[in-house]
Amino acid sequence: MPQYSLYEEEFHPSPWQRTWRAFKESHIAMAGAVLLCVFVVFALFAPLLNPYGVNEQNIDGLLVPPSWTGNGSISHLFGTDSLGRDLFTRVIYGCRVTLGSAFITVVLAMLVGVSLGAFAGMLRGVRSSIANHLPDALMAIPTLLIAIIIVAIFGTGLVNSMWAITLALIPQFVHHTRSLVRTEMKKDYIVASKLDGANKWQLFTYSILPNMTEMLVVQGTIALSIAVIDISALGFLNLGAQSPLPELGAILSDGLDVTYLAPWNVALPGMAIFFLVLSINVVGDGLRSALRKRVNH
Repeated sequence: MPQYSLYEEEFHPSPWQRTWRAFKESHIAMAGAVLLCVFVVFALFAPLLNPYGVNEQNIDGLLVPPSWTGNGSISHLFGTDSLGRDLFTRVIYGCRVTLGSAFITVVLAMLVGVSLGAFAGMLRGVRSSIANHLPDALMAIPTLLIAIIIVAIFGTGLVNSMWAITLALIPQFVHHTRSLVRTEMKKDYIVASKLDGANKWQLFTYSILPNMTEMLVVQGTIALSIAVIDISALGFLNLGAQSPLPELGAILSDGLDVTYLAPWNVALPGMAIFFLVLSINVVGDGLRSALRKRVNH
C-alpha cells in the first residue's frame, strides 16, 4: 500500500500540485514570488528587523544620506528624514501597514462580493437584471475615484480609506462570481444535484464554491495590487493614513517638502511601492498562466 500511495502522488498529482509545477516553470513568476515573500517577511517581523522606534527622532541626525553614499552612515541604512527618523525603519513599517491594510480590504471585499455575486447569479427576472447591471456600472468607475468620493463623505484616515477601498472592490468580485455561477448553473453536475434535492445554498457551498477557488486566488491577487496602489495614493493625497503613521504613501508625501535636499525621502518609499505592486502583479500573472496550462493539459 505505501508503494501505491507514492506512485499515485508521483504520477497523479493533485490539481494544486500541477498548478505549482506549472508556476515554477516561469522564472519571472518565481522571482516575483520571492520578492513578495520578502515584503511579507518585512510586514510580519517589522519590530524584530529594526533597531529604532518607528517615530524615534534624532535632532542631531536630520536628513542623513543613505549608507551607500559618501556622507552616509552605516547606522542608518536608508538615511533619515527631516525629523531625524530612520527611513529604513519607517519603510519597513510602511510595508506592514500598507500590505496589511490592503490584505484586510481584499478579504472583506471578497467575502461580501462573492456572497452577493452568488446571490445575483442564481436570481432570475427583474431582480437578476438589476443585480447584474449595477456592479457592471460601478466597475466602469476607477476604484480610486470611488474611494476618494467615499473618503470625502465620511472623512480621512486609514480606517475610512480601507472601508472606501473595500466598497470600491466589491463590484469586481460580484461581477466575476456572478459570471462563474451563471456558467456553472448550466452544467450537468448542477442539474444532477438539483434532481437530488439540493437547494441553492447547498448547490453553491458544495458544488460551485470548490470550483471557484482558483478564480478567487487570481482575482484576489489583482485586487490586492489595486488595494496597495489605492491605499498608497490616498495616503499620498492626505486622504488616507495621516502622519506620523508609517504608511508608504504618507511617507512619500512627507518627503515631498525636502525633495531637493534629500531625494531619498521620496525615491526609497516610492521604490518600495513600485516593487511591492510589481511583485504582486507578477505572481498574479504567473498564477493565471499556471492555471491555464493546467486546464489545457
